[in-house]
Amino acid sequence: MTRLWAHEKASYGLRVFVALSTVLAACWYRGDLLPLPSLFLGIIASAIAETDDNGRGRAKAVLLSLLCFVTAAAAVIQLFAMPLAFVAALALAAFALTLLGALGERYASIGQATVTLAIYMMVALDQQPDADAAQAWREAWLLLAGAAWYGLLSILWTVMFANRPVRERLARLYAELGRYLQLKADLFEPVRNGGLEARQLALAEQNVRVVQALDAAKTAILSRFGRSGRPGVQSGLYFRLYYMAQDFHERASSSHYPYEALTEAFFHSDVLYRCRRLLTLQGQACAALGQAIRLRQPFDYGDKCRQAGQDLQQSLRYLRGQPDPRWRLLGSLQLLETNLSNIARQLSEASLADTPLEGIDTRLRDSSPHTLREMATRLRQALTPGSLLFRHGVRIALALTAGYALLKLVHPQNGYWILLTVVFVCRPHFGATRLRLVQRVAGTLLGLGVTWALMQLFPGTALQLLLALAAALLFFVTRNERYVIATAAITLMALLCFNLLGDDGFVLIWPRLLDTLIGGAIAVAASLLVLPDWQGRRLHRVMAQVAATCTGYLDAVLGQYRSGMRDDLPYRVARRDMHNADVALSVALSNMLREPSYARGNLDAGFRFLALSNTLLGYLSALGAHRAQAAAVEGDPLIEQGHRQLRQSLAQLADALEQRQPATPQEDEVALADALEQLPDDIDDKLRLVRTQLALMLRLLPKLRAAAAEAVGNAT
Repeated sequence: MTRLWAHEKASYGLRVFVALSTVLAACWYRGDLLPLPSLFLGIIASAIAETDDNGRGRAKAVLLSLLCFVTAAAAVIQLFAMPLAFVAALALAAFALTLLGALGERYASIGQATVTLAIYMMVALDQQPDADAAQAWREAWLLLAGAAWYGLLSILWTVMFANRPVRERLARLYAELGRYLQLKADLFEPVRNGGLEARQLALAEQNVRVVQALDAAKTAILSRFGRSGRPGVQSGLYFRLYYMAQDFHERASSSHYPYEALTEAFFHSDVLYRCRRLLTLQGQACAALGQAIRLRQPFDYGDKCRQAGQDLQQSLRYLRGQPDPRWRLLGSLQLLETNLSNIARQLSEASLADTPLEGIDTRLRDSSPHTLREMATRLRQALTPGSLLFRHGVRIALALTAGYALLKLVHPQNGYWILLTVVFVCRPHFGATRLRLVQRVAGTLLGLGVTWALMQLFPGTALQLLLALAAALLFFVTRNERYVIATAAITLMALLCFNLLGDDGFVLIWPRLLDTLIGGAIAVAASLLVLPDWQGRRLHRVMAQVAATCTGYLDAVLGQYRSGMRDDLPYRVARRDMHNADVALSVALSNMLREPSYARGNLDAGFRFLALSNTLLGYLSALGAHRAQAAAVEGDPLIEQGHRQLRQSLAQLADALEQRQPATPQEDEVALADALEQLPDDIDDKLRLVRTQLALMLRLLPKLRAAAAEAVGNAT
């Protein structure tokens, strides 16, 4: 029972269950089931609008949602009988509500939920074509009552369990970090021609999940404790776990030398296997820590992990005593062992006791607008054809207009389901729209089949009510991760509700399928024809951002070798900016895979650039993981020259990509890399590290330019 309650979806699912079951019980007690579908739909709309927030923020969001809902319902009632005015208002409202996404996730969710509730209102009026104004408003107030009830429950829940979302997101973060470490371990398998590039791409995809989990955890912490960065006794644990995860991520993403060279040098030794084993065990330990956070239980690093760390140290000590010239790369493995030892120390000291942080910069970057001026600026920036939200808003508006015109022309039964499908299928990118269409159709087919079978098996009203309740609950539990199941569940709930209202649920099966196909076709056509946002045509800008943010991270890292290690806000921002740029590139390439072949550009070159940018990020992360003030580094002219050359080359690459031009090769890079690698035996350790990593980055630049030039040259 404890594990079930601690599950990430348990709180959300239980909240929805309470809201749905109470209105079901009330309607059953009164002996009037007619209000039930509208109450259910109001609860659904309100739950869709819900985002993570503190009690005060949740109250503001609920009030804003209800205000938008009332406005939308009133507009539908007043304009429903005037098709031209109605479709014009629908298109304008859809465009404006889509632009609300420029203000943040909260407003984007409210915007989508408002459009959804407006269509629910259309569905309700469509079921009663002869209804007068009083009956129409009765349906509207039922929708609003359901929304208000869930909103009130959501506020109370947030106040009662204020910090639970933070624990859930930290638990998810450590689970993703654990998976990242285990994938990182695969890179140390000493196998020649073992598909290294495929393993690196898998690691890059997992890095996307880690960065997203970091962002989600930061958002949860910000919403509860503010951006001032002054944690108290109760919140100190969460800040400490969050910053520890950031440190783990930087150390885990470090790369101290090309993996092919390490495999070749240590092919006949067991040291790489020991590195792999320790990384795997530490990945499992991170996952176990995430589970301990979720369950609020003590965490033990484990003797097996400690023994693996000792075995690696002994193996390195033995190799250092052997006079073999191939062991020249032992320094890189020693740095890796230092990273792993640091992770082991922090894991072994991890405690679930609330402890305040002292002497640490705990400020967090908050990019959300907080004043009317900031909000107005965001909206003005979104009101340009180059804005993703602007294009998506125009697309949604025209798609809804086309759907409304079609349903008026052919008068299909329950035709407003077409508009509902358009809203849920049409995504900002064609690739995401295409995927959502496949999931929506598959889920609808599954839901229709299950509905037909269940209505045959359980014709009784009481059982169908319970099935509708269970289906609505399943929709919310699965709607983000398993959309096919979520679509099947909401289809089951909708048809059961119509069946309970007196309509023959069996008769509605084919209209539901037909409307889903029509709405999906309109959404895909809109994504293809209305301001399509082909990733291949903007890939050069995403790649340019990677090069530009790399420069900022490089400056921040080398600056701390001169001034001393400080895990302060500017350093964390520079590091996160590059990770975010790398994630944006990975997401863009994933979307390109689902786009038409004529719009894709050169995917192979794009993925090569992604693999190379991840390698570059790994070399930079290694510098960041071991940063500390070193006088030898500050006064070394070769390091200064290498820093300048890297900044110049990366800036030139970013400018060339912005202009969709090939970058000019730099002849001095190879010679400078050779000079940096001329290392005397008695050189300072920090100096050796910085010189080696700069040389590795300089040698990587020609490959980056070649991949960038190929990707830009074949873009359409």
